[in-house]
Amino acid sequence: MPLISNLVLKLDNVCKTYGTLKAVNNINIEVKRGEVIGFVGPNGAGKTTTLKMIARLIHPTSGDICILNKQGTLQNIHKNSKNLVEMGFLIDIPHFYNLNPYQILKHIANLRNYPKEKIKQRIDQLLTAFNLIRWKYKKVKHFSKGMIQKLGFIAAIIHDPEIIILDEPQTGLDPNARIDVRKYIRHLQDKGKTIFLASHMLYEITEICDKIALINHGSIIVFDTLKKLELLLESKEIVCELIKPIPLEKKDPVLSKLSQYLSPYLEREVDPTSLKEKISYVPQEKKIILHYDGKDESRIEILRILVEEFKSDFAIESFSKSKISQLEQLYTQIINDNKEKPNLHNGKW
Repeated sequence: MPLISNLVLKLDNVCKTYGTLKAVNNINIEVKRGEVIGFVGPNGAGKTTTLKMIARLIHPTSGDICILNKQGTLQNIHKNSKNLVEMGFLIDIPHFYNLNPYQILKHIANLRNYPKEKIKQRIDQLLTAFNLIRWKYKKVKHFSKGMIQKLGFIAAIIHDPEIIILDEPQTGLDPNARIDVRKYIRHLQDKGKTIFLASHMLYEITEICDKIALINHGSIIVFDTLKKLELLLESKEIVCELIKPIPLEKKDPVLSKLSQYLSPYLEREVDPTSLKEKISYVPQEKKIILHYDGKDESRIEILRILVEEFKSDFAIESFSKSKISQLEQLYTQIINDNKEKPNLHNGKW
């Protein structure tokens, strides 16, 4: 039966407490079919607890978790868990009995009511995709941690679920295996699957996810589309590395001249809490750091001005946009338990 509702999951004021500890604090999220949601936050932030509640492994202390059922309406899963759309889970480090992948995956596919006549083909397809096909009949006691993790990922999707919950799916994987997992998540995304992905790897999150939820102390600090977060958070820094340092006596005049020539292209407002100047010079690293307006045409014009108007002041070795984003900086602030909170409205900036 085709899915009627475009909304597949809704968390409404969800809380989870353990004694006096509030692990999850009034989380509100709405997720549409086909979205890939990234959960980012330090250990103990509430990511895994939230995913476990969605996966029905633990119950919320209060609030409602509603998931799409096969009739196309949202259903409170902790009041009625029957007749929901299929879900798949990879939460925590997977553990298997000492069987081989074929036995394990066949058993899980049968439990999940995957069509019996298609199970063997499905197993071979997935084992091949993750370079485990030659280990099909090998006991898992011979598997590395990364191979176990890939097998856990396959077990989560063997029955072709509509909603997939992945908690740190890249744990223990080498770079090539991470690429394989990332490619397959994109493949699932193209098929319209809804995916929840918790990870400490911001690169993986930004490469895959449509929306990001930053979580700390059980609360969502920010939840929005990656595109909007990039517009709001992306660093507008240009790092200009010089061949030789600017002589000390010329530093102030050069910075004044830079300000005069580059003023039309610099960032209009610099966050006063970040203590950043629009133009700064780091003599020990021979770097000029510019905070510009973020426009491609401005970056091109800045380079032209530096080369043509400042050739008597310094020589440029490299000119590049900063690769460190404010999203990464915000994540670092969360880990360091920064007490200052961003201004929020309904979970957004």
